[in-house]
Amino acid sequence: MEITKLSGVGVKRAEALAAAGINTVADLLNHFPRDYDDRSNVKTIAELTPDAVNTLRGVVAYEPENASLRLIITKAVVKDHTGTLELVWFNQPYLKKYFKKGGEYIFTGKVRALSYGGADAGPRLQMQSPDYEPSGNGVELSGGRIVPIYTPPKQFSQKTFRALIHQALQLAGTGTFSGETSAFFEFIPSGIREKFSLCGREIAVRNIHFPGCMGEQFRASGTTSPGDDALFLAARRRLVFEELFFMQLTLASMKTAVAARPGLLLANTDYMPFLQSLPFAPTKAQIRVLGEIVADISGGNQMNRLIQGDVGSGKTAVAMAASYLAVKNGYQSAMMAPTDVLANQLYAGFKKIFTPLGFEPVLLTGSLSAKTRRDTLTKITDGRAPIIIGTHALIQAGVNYNNLGLCITDEQHRFGVNQRLSLTRKGNTPHTLVMTATPIPRTLGLILYGDLDISVIDELPPDRQEIKTYCVDSRYRERVHGFIRKETEQGQQVYIICPAISAAVSDGMNTGDMHEETHTQSGSKAEMQNVLNYTQELSAALPGIRIAFLHGRMKPAEKEQIMGSFKSGEIQVLVSTTVIEVGVHVENATLMVIENAERFGLSQLHQLRGRVGRSGLQSYCVMLSDIKNEQTQARMKAMAQTTDGFKLAELDLEQRGSGDFFGTRQHGLPAFTIANLYRDMEILKEAQEAVLKLHEFSLTSEESDAIRRRTEEVSANIFQMREIGVSL
Repeated sequence: MEITKLSGVGVKRAEALAAAGINTVADLLNHFPRDYDDRSNVKTIAELTPDAVNTLRGVVAYEPENASLRLIITKAVVKDHTGTLELVWFNQPYLKKYFKKGGEYIFTGKVRALSYGGADAGPRLQMQSPDYEPSGNGVELSGGRIVPIYTPPKQFSQKTFRALIHQALQLAGTGTFSGETSAFFEFIPSGIREKFSLCGREIAVRNIHFPGCMGEQFRASGTTSPGDDALFLAARRRLVFEELFFMQLTLASMKTAVAARPGLLLANTDYMPFLQSLPFAPTKAQIRVLGEIVADISGGNQMNRLIQGDVGSGKTAVAMAASYLAVKNGYQSAMMAPTDVLANQLYAGFKKIFTPLGFEPVLLTGSLSAKTRRDTLTKITDGRAPIIIGTHALIQAGVNYNNLGLCITDEQHRFGVNQRLSLTRKGNTPHTLVMTATPIPRTLGLILYGDLDISVIDELPPDRQEIKTYCVDSRYRERVHGFIRKETEQGQQVYIICPAISAAVSDGMNTGDMHEETHTQSGSKAEMQNVLNYTQELSAALPGIRIAFLHGRMKPAEKEQIMGSFKSGEIQVLVSTTVIEVGVHVENATLMVIENAERFGLSQLHQLRGRVGRSGLQSYCVMLSDIKNEQTQARMKAMAQTTDGFKLAELDLEQRGSGDFFGTRQHGLPAFTIANLYRDMEILKEAQEAVLKLHEFSLTSEESDAIRRRTEEVSANIFQMREIGVSL
């Protein structure tokens, strides 16, 4: 049923809903609440608690009035059998006509104690800008109950969106729309519902939007939130299971389809020339992972493998070894990096190793001159370029590979799944290797990389020292400056990270950080440090030290020049945004200073810390933050206590939830409408069990068709599997 069939949805509102992915009534009912507000405890006026949010039911005693000072104030007085209360709203003059004398309404808002009427009188109470709706008409959606809180599209307030959901639920109950397009359609077979004790979808959808218990009945049950209500728990469990079940089924189908494809058969080769060219001896973990790669690409099927390892664990060396195997077998190897800075660094590293071995790498980025780009594309097309290092430029139209046998995506969390697949489609079933230095908890990895085989490099080079980590506030900035001078006088180098470019501009590379700022600041007045001002102030504070800045809005050639000067030691202190977050390797850098550390997630702080400690020199990380809230303090304490990226990632996932783990959708993380991977791990296990044992259930043809159609919808929305020819 089209959304425009609902009362109150005109052209503009329909456009706003469509922009949020809501085109039908079923879409609307699948837009679940993000939170709930307990407004079930309706108090009398005499029972109101000052300096707290209260809900009351009262009758408007007099006609409301508007008063104009610097802004328009609308005042109303409500009464019940225990007393009267003044309510005020600011700059909402239309409310004067909304409230009718003698009409009963329900209000929720914060109550303030304004003054005392006398020595024996209590304070005069006032409720400011309360939420409101008529009472006594049998439909109370915003008070007197557990109230759903949504992320409404533009054009909608919480109240209007709530009413629209309620209208859709009423229509659903009349049979106005039904069948597979209904929000109540059962895609999960009855056998699975029975085995895992799942309630029906209609019960789940109705109770997820408006939990059934409310008012005195709710409090009498001893509950304080819908999470304690058995019916609500059953509703949420059903919907979480459904979401994870079809996600896992999609990934399993994708993995099965890829594994069944014949891959390029690469013969094993003598690695000794390559290993002898490395400036270090590989760790046991690197050798083990390389063995897993060799088994894949010499086994006849297409490799689709993730290498996961903490910062500094040596993933790039393993990627080089895989590339060596590919080029020795006559195939090209392409490695895609998320930034020009990292692509240039990888190119320099590959060139140093492979040129003496007779294989000349090429670099392809958007910053190349027209002539250099033409020459590079020609070499890629005719096969003279055996190893290609680049950015997103590798997947652009016009880039034609001669014999692509291995696709490597570095820092995969910076790319979407489709970008990874776009590189793969440049060849004829090439092998795929994905790398990430972002530690991913197993629960999240099962979703994000469920279509890949996973290898973990769980060992650091033996010469690495643990990075000593400290968290201080801005009172210690002078001491930090002294620390910077000490390190530079000893010939070492320093990174300083700021969350913004200037006072008015954030870095395009920094979108995840700015999201995290809104998550953690909670209205804090803490000053946000920025690269440009900080560089000027530090140069004045530390004369004689060579300081430069770097950020994502600089031209690629400028960034390359700055990083080259820093790597050579010409620049002693680099003030930067998180453009240097991943992959940048400067062994002489021993101190990382992170300003406004509260604005970054734990995993990102760990990534930044990993830019130092790249040699045998003792290294340090100093995080500055003036934010004292409990969550920020817990994160800072965790950073100071452990350098284990996987432990930090688990805590990050627990604190921020799976939706915010990487900050933005561009990183390829599926957006969940209701599941929380940290909280719902047990349901995830059940969903995986159901997928693995799906063949054991006696499904009707209708149930099989429903599963297939729903899985195709999920795969098309998230992985665009139809584009890569996966048959379900």
